[in-house]
Amino acid sequence: MSRFAEVVVLALHAEDVMGPLVRRGEFVPVQGLWGAGSFGVGWAAQFEKMRPRSGLLKHLESLPWPRPESVQVLIHDQDDDCFGLWMLHDGALVEIPLPRTQRFHAPAPATTEFPPDPGCLLRTDQGHELPEQTPAALRDPRPAW
Repeated sequence: MSRFAEVVVLALHAEDVMGPLVRRGEFVPVQGLWGAGSFGVGWAAQFEKMRPRSGLLKHLESLPWPRPESVQVLIHDQDDDCFGLWMLHDGALVEIPLPRTQRFHAPAPATTEFPPDPGCLLRTDQGHELPEQTPAALRDPRPAW
């Protein structure tokens, strides 16, 4: 299933950690206008389909980050109004709620034939009608990332 998404990883002193992902062509390095010292070093990736991004957050969690408190993962799915933010808390990448946004989820599919849907992150302060939120018990429990 096609569904574009961009992922940016920011982390201090993590060049060696992200090196294998860069060498495999999964991420490309990005640098601030004033060099690596301006915000640390970042890496970006673009996904064109949903299946290849399944397990991404679990993989990033498993890496030996030299400064885990600095790890930030920004994800913008094609249906999102803005990037979402994930940070390491107790070894797990968790989505950090952003002011004036809410993630909306579709009901779980009848089968697991397709990869899980991440829902969409929408701004709640734009004056447009928001979708009805699916109750947590009816959402797909599989991680989308």
